[in-house]
Amino acid sequence: MKLVKLATIQPGKTLAVYTLSPPRLTELQTALTKLGYPVGDIDGEWGPKTRSAWGEAVADLKLGDPATIDAPAVVKLQNALNKAASKPNLNFATKQGTINAIKSECTKQGLGLKTQIAYVLATADHETAHTFQPVAEAFWIKPDAEAWRKKNLRYWPYYGRGYVQLTWKNNYALYGQLLGIDLVNKPDLALDPRTALFVLIHGFKTGTFTGRKLTDFVNATSTDFLNARRCINGTDKQAEIAASAQSFLAQL
Repeated sequence: MKLVKLATIQPGKTLAVYTLSPPRLTELQTALTKLGYPVGDIDGEWGPKTRSAWGEAVADLKLGDPATIDAPAVVKLQNALNKAASKPNLNFATKQGTINAIKSECTKQGLGLKTQIAYVLATADHETAHTFQPVAEAFWIKPDAEAWRKKNLRYWPYYGRGYVQLTWKNNYALYGQLLGIDLVNKPDLALDPRTALFVLIHGFKTGTFTGRKLTDFVNATSTDFLNARRCINGTDKQAEIAASAQSFLAQL
């Protein structure tokens, strides 16, 4: 992501963050969300969640005064976005290549503990039927899965796609905005491996899917593989996936 509107803040000029224009504030919210700071809705408004997210980013990235923003702070924010970008040479052609890509993206997005990586791998393994390839919801229904989806899924055409199921229009809109692609009008773009990879890790990091973050259950002091399933789908298959996570952990 390249900051365009914020980059026009003139050197030597300091602005109160709450006075940013809606386009600039929308860009700031998008950047913060992409870095994993929860702003709530990306709406161009200076609400309490955005204020809190900006304060966290200022502290973590050493941006200065949380009440203001200036050109040096924008440069640091851009550097953080560049650092968090996925590597350009990821290989999704093989299962091992995808596993390596997931490990790399976990580290990039701040889920670098071996236990966290193991649980993300176990989830992707389960959700893709052990293929480690992006799949569409109900892909196993033959011969016409799309007709079945349209008839049976009330959130069609925004049904689950990816390494983990991205569903509902608002989530497609969110990740389309974060990635700069039109997922609303072209939802099948969620099946692109790079898109699916970002969604998988970012969703775990921020709690997009259920409101529960992976760090709620797996962190430096706790490893609760069983309840980490709540980040994705309640308690469905939680014991099976927990056992798989232990297996992946032993390999890391």
